[in-house]
Amino acid sequence: MAKFLNLFLLSIYIRSILLGFHAHALKPYDHFFTDECLIHPLKPQYEGGKIVNPELNEGLFGWEAFGDAKIEHMESTDGINKYIGVFGRNKTFHSFKQTVYLEKEKLYTVSAWVQLKGHSRADVAVMVKTSTGFEIGGWVLAKSGCWSMLKGGFTVNVSGPAELYFESKNLQADIFADSISLQPFTLQEWKSHQRYNVEKVRKSGVKFNVLDQWGRPVRNATVRVTQKHRLFPFGCAMNKNILDNLAYQKWFLPRFKYTVFENELKWYSTEYFPNNPDYSISDKLVQFAKSNRIKIRGHNVFWDVPDDQPSWVKGLPPYALWGAANRRIESVMNRYKGQVIQWDVVNENMHGQYFENNLGSGASCDFYKIAHQIDGTAIPFLNDYNTIEQCWDPYASPWKYLQKIKELRSCIRKMGIGLEGHFTSLNLPYLRSALDAYFLEQILREIHSHPKVKGIMLWAAISPSGCYQMCLTDYNNFRNLPTGDVVDNFISNLTHAADLPGSTDSNGIYKTRLYHGQYEVIVNHPNGRSTSFQMDVLPRRDKRGGHAFSIYIKQNGKGNTDVEEKKQHIRKKCIMVKKLASQPIIPGFYKNPGGLAAWLVPHGMVEGGITARKSWHGMENFGHLAKVLEQ
Repeated sequence: MAKFLNLFLLSIYIRSILLGFHAHALKPYDHFFTDECLIHPLKPQYEGGKIVNPELNEGLFGWEAFGDAKIEHMESTDGINKYIGVFGRNKTFHSFKQTVYLEKEKLYTVSAWVQLKGHSRADVAVMVKTSTGFEIGGWVLAKSGCWSMLKGGFTVNVSGPAELYFESKNLQADIFADSISLQPFTLQEWKSHQRYNVEKVRKSGVKFNVLDQWGRPVRNATVRVTQKHRLFPFGCAMNKNILDNLAYQKWFLPRFKYTVFENELKWYSTEYFPNNPDYSISDKLVQFAKSNRIKIRGHNVFWDVPDDQPSWVKGLPPYALWGAANRRIESVMNRYKGQVIQWDVVNENMHGQYFENNLGSGASCDFYKIAHQIDGTAIPFLNDYNTIEQCWDPYASPWKYLQKIKELRSCIRKMGIGLEGHFTSLNLPYLRSALDAYFLEQILREIHSHPKVKGIMLWAAISPSGCYQMCLTDYNNFRNLPTGDVVDNFISNLTHAADLPGSTDSNGIYKTRLYHGQYEVIVNHPNGRSTSFQMDVLPRRDKRGGHAFSIYIKQNGKGNTDVEEKKQHIRKKCIMVKKLASQPIIPGFYKNPGGLAAWLVPHGMVEGGITARKSWHGMENFGHLAKVLEQ
């Protein structure tokens, strides 16, 4: 049974793909990861955790051979580090091992530094053998002559002794390892990591300072904050059935402002016959989304899996395939230029190689270049599965994904990272609905708390025959299933509901923490006067974080109130202006210098704050700007 979610990441800080979380807890998660191959390995994370003799400074103490192979304690020629090696491997699992006691209810993160001898490079996995089977902790593409970092994690379904060892299908390679670590976390500790990250990454502290017209603090003024729009993109797939189904629309529209079309933009849907594209259905869906202010992800221009080509494409010789592919990308991307915010340009090109096999190894690179030339505003995306949900898949491991990113970034700098999540659980039909809801809630919490995730898209479009894997409602009445209730609860958690009004203290100050988004603020003076204004609470890149506003309630009989923010930083600039409360704030679209993408989040350009403007024409055209007061 699978729960299928399409997760899209806008960050291209590629070293942060591996999941992990900081915490206030006694054992904070160590986020560090590098894909550089180093002359010497770094120290083990968590000082090795449960691993005995993690740096091999005590010979082979704690380690023994796994299978019929010879292991040795070794030392670098410069004497800086000691390590363990295995030689004469005749089976993939012939290696070195350490026996550790594992607990069913805990989560484990594992890391090591790995090097090869006898072969230039090979995939190496860290494995765990329990009494009930095997678990893969992670993969690395290890190399000869330098040390590569392997990092991953796993859970086990039974408590008891287990054997941690390394494995490679390349039997010609001798495997060396050093700085090996295994760190457990309880579920409570992991949830603490998640909560900490949400508070740190998804929220900002806000301080209101209410003053009278002479600049004196107003005590016992009430401040009510209500969220109007959330910043974190959370969307759901739709299909053509929504066009004529009012119940479907009524359920969908209040929940989602981001979408992707299930099949309607795919090549086999828009060009069933060669040279005869038909965009009638996709046109209607685009118009429907635009009329309801829903932003669209384009899925997809090409699909690199052989079975997912239009039937007439499969037999084309290379020269004809090039012609058909160029007509396709020119046609679909020009048609929806400026209307689609992202494109999966070559879908699933980690698992599929259809175009590479037929057009050459640089096919994907060429398509990404063309896509960027046609529509430079739409972010081109990598998109594949099994990177975060299935450790057994060597084709799309985090390490392989990093290498694919490097390959494509040699062709095009501006790009996004898309991770499909095909999550599975036990096939217990009579519990399916409850299990779907349980695991969906866990997955959403995990993903949302990761600092580098910039948005989530659920793949849950519905039709009379059901959904691809997981539905959120029934089709007849569009009543929530348990999974739909999970989604509603998640959306509710992203929304700062109107709190009981807070009161300013003797210094006229009221503090709170808010999810990033657009808010309406109502301030009531003890004498009965009130004022309201809108503000954008945006992420801050500095460590201090937070926003602060000075609210001047004037006794001028006109009801006008000035709201000031003290310092708004825009890369080497400091703008200090005022805004009248009557002027609305309109959320904007931002684009970073240097090609780095930021979706609704001004990373690299605005260091947080609130913006107020009548219209939006780019970063240079601020209408009025509320000034930031750093805390």
